Amino acid sequence: MAVAARLRSAGARLVVGPAAMAVGRGGGGEGRWMGTATAEAAAGIARWEPMGAREYYDYRRAIYGDITHKAILVDAAGTLLAPTEPMAQVYRTIGEKYGVNYSEDEILMRYRRAYAQPWGRSRLRYVDDGRPFWQHIVSSSTGCSDLQYFEELYQYYTTAKAWQLCDPDAKYVFEALRKAGVKTAVVSNFDTRLRPLLQALNCDHWFDAVAVSAEVAAEKPNPTIFLKACEFLGVKPEEAVHIGDDRRNDLWGARDAGCDAWLWGSDVYSFKENQAHIIKSGLLCRLQKGSELRCKESFVRWVT
Repeated sequence: MAVAARLRSAGARLVVGPAAMAVGRGGGGEGRWMGTATAEAAAGIARWEPMGAREYYDYRRAIYGDITHKAILVDAAGTLLAPTEPMAQVYRTIGEKYGVNYSEDEILMRYRRAYAQPWGRSRLRYVDDGRPFWQHIVSSSTGCSDLQYFEELYQYYTTAKAWQLCDPDAKYVFEALRKAGVKTAVVSNFDTRLRPLLQALNCDHWFDAVAVSAEVAAEKPNPTIFLKACEFLGVKPEEAVHIGDDRRNDLWGARDAGCDAWLWGSDVYSFKENQAHIIKSGLLCRLQKGSELRCKESFVRWVT
């Protein structure tokens, strides 16, 4: 785990200056405090800024060598799947017959506020079916505590009607990856509805494993959930790359576990990019050990 922490930390460099207590964006990325800078941070003289992609991958290669990705891990909501309609619109439309009269903007504001608050009833938000947590979110967002209203919303988000694939080519990409020998898994902070939802969307067979936070008792960015996914697939963490849309949960969490990680919507925009990169890099890693490693944004392309 110490190696993984150093690898994650390699995505930043220490900068000394008067603005040290500010954590913000610089160079197109997001700065964050690292545990190794505790004393300097307390003194207001240090902060961390993002390191370039080339530096990150040079550091990764120094630890693991030329690793071929043998597995791809993918986040569910926001990466693999997206709601078919805006959440606030659904909450309001279904809630009108239950007396919900907040506007969609107000529902969204209240939802974000409630979701950002610490969940004190249990260590995890999503325990089993996640009902207690979602009841709190729905009532906080809409002002309506009607259990029938909650159940209608809860069941709606278990159906294929509520969700769509973020990438229409996902089916062909995951089939091609598996045919090429790459193992695949979903890694998601979700309750126990995820498996039946994947079945309803007819995409459960694209994956060799599913690591759901409600089942493994760990939520991203806790590295445990990524390590569990790698265990399910029978690969080492450094042999896997995780793709997700959340910098903290997906990028930092995966790197803490020792996995490579790409940010959806920033480093990569489609699963086709992932497929081409993983398959091509694997072949060239075996056939052309002298190839030049170049970084484009935050992922590696082998140049022939």
